[in-house]
Amino acid sequence: GIIFVLLLRKLSARYNVLIYQRVPLIGGIAMGLSFIFACLVTLLFYGNFSQEVKGILIVSFIMLVFGVIDDWKELSILAKFLAQIIATSLLILFGVKTQIVYIGNPANIIITFIWVLGISNAFNHLDVIDGLAAGCAIIVSLAFFSIAILNNDLRAAILSLALAVAAFSFFIYNFPPARIYMGNSGSHFLGFTLAAIALLISYAPLERKIALLSPVLILGLPIFDTTFLILVRIIKKSLPFKKSDDHLVLRFLALGYSKKKALLTMLALCLFFCLSGILVSQVSNLWAIATIVFIFFISLAITIKISKAAVNG
Repeated sequence: GIIFVLLLRKLSARYNVLIYQRVPLIGGIAMGLSFIFACLVTLLFYGNFSQEVKGILIVSFIMLVFGVIDDWKELSILAKFLAQIIATSLLILFGVKTQIVYIGNPANIIITFIWVLGISNAFNHLDVIDGLAAGCAIIVSLAFFSIAILNNDLRAAILSLALAVAAFSFFIYNFPPARIYMGNSGSHFLGFTLAAIALLISYAPLERKIALLSPVLILGLPIFDTTFLILVRIIKKSLPFKKSDDHLVLRFLALGYSKKKALLTMLALCLFFCLSGILVSQVSNLWAIATIVFIFFISLAITIKISKAAVNG
């Protein structure tokens, strides 16, 4: 992964392409290529190339290409949304979708669309300060890796670990102050790929239905961040998807946190959500419900605290 970062940074500087405010915008390409390369090499060695894995690798690459085009010449919101719909449709055609047995295939397809589009855009929203989206991706990937190992699921374990390593290779150069940026290509790629890996994993037998919420908890930070943004903007009667300074991490900055402290606070929250998700995947329904109630009250307390921060937007 680091080799891709160094090579692409050199090419970006030499040809003066994909540069934003004098910083190379090549992190997304580096992460995408290193993830796909690592998966191909490992899966070819193990001979574990299922239809679903092929789908995730092919479609995540397509998302990466769309993202690079967006970084090169910013696409309209409609064009971005259309690209995401096409990519999600292809993912479903490869068999990567929710497998909730009691709701039927049409409902599973609808949930898959909501899930993939939601997480892809949530990660894009998360990328507002150096290190946050990549750091969150590392923690979330390792959480999915843990569940895959507990389930003896080699396919999901390889994909999760490869993504964690690719994100870490970028994170080294993106930790404040950033020497490279991931761009829209990186944030959309990370969100899309994590959403897809989450769909590949089996979380629970039929008798432990609450464990189906594990991926929602593991990806709790980007979901919480996006939900908070949308609710605040609706209350303020502003457009939910317009750019403004009311993201969670920017509110921590408004409360007087340094950039590094705000980043580490957000990553600690991400770790909390991920550990909760792993716990819910392993315990009884009763303990899972108790865990979810606890998380709700923690989230409510955080919401009350950061709502007091004075921000623009």
